[in-house]
Amino acid sequence: MFFLKEETKVITLHPSYFGPNVREYLINRLNEEEEGRCTGDHFVICVMDMVDIGEGRVLPSGGQAEYTIKYRAIIWKPFRGETVDAIVTSVKPTGIFTLAGPLSVFIARKNIPSDIKWEPNTVPPQYTDHADQVIEKGTSLRLKILGVKPDVAAINAIGTIKEDYLGPDESGEIRSKRTLPSMIMIYTNNFGGFPSHFYHEDRVRRSLVLERDD
Repeated sequence: MFFLKEETKVITLHPSYFGPNVREYLINRLNEEEEGRCTGDHFVICVMDMVDIGEGRVLPSGGQAEYTIKYRAIIWKPFRGETVDAIVTSVKPTGIFTLAGPLSVFIARKNIPSDIKWEPNTVPPQYTDHADQVIEKGTSLRLKILGVKPDVAAINAIGTIKEDYLGPDESGEIRSKRTLPSMIMIYTNNFGGFPSHFYHEDRVRRSLVLERDD
């Protein structure tokens, strides 16, 4: 689920960056370090705007200055029971490994419909019902999150496709009209991260109805 959340970041600057453009440099540093970051609890998708940039505090050790920045960001916090679109990264006898944007989701074999069987002798290996459903590397899936395991700098989840309206996407691709997780996934796969030019504030505001996380 997506939230608009206020967060705080402390940035330390070398004296060589002091000057009239220090604010611009702080904002650029904030975007570079925060967008795409996993806190272990949620993913920071996009920095929306600055709430406050505090006055720099000079550190006595080496002349560097420390700035405390309060900003608002779009975050994604996966929840149990949430339905997301994902891309299959690999298939194994034990189950299916997928990526829903930055979130790694494993679908165990027991959470795959019984009519979809493991076929190791095909190229590439796949799960199939020998009709119109084929799950292999690169397949688009709609799945439901069953559990989330947060870590220090990552979040992993387990999921299921053993319910109505879940499973392979008949079109073979994830359409950007669906949800922002779908768009995150497409851009993450193409660029290996969260491109700030895609999450331009105006675009995000037009495409999302946000819930404030207080």
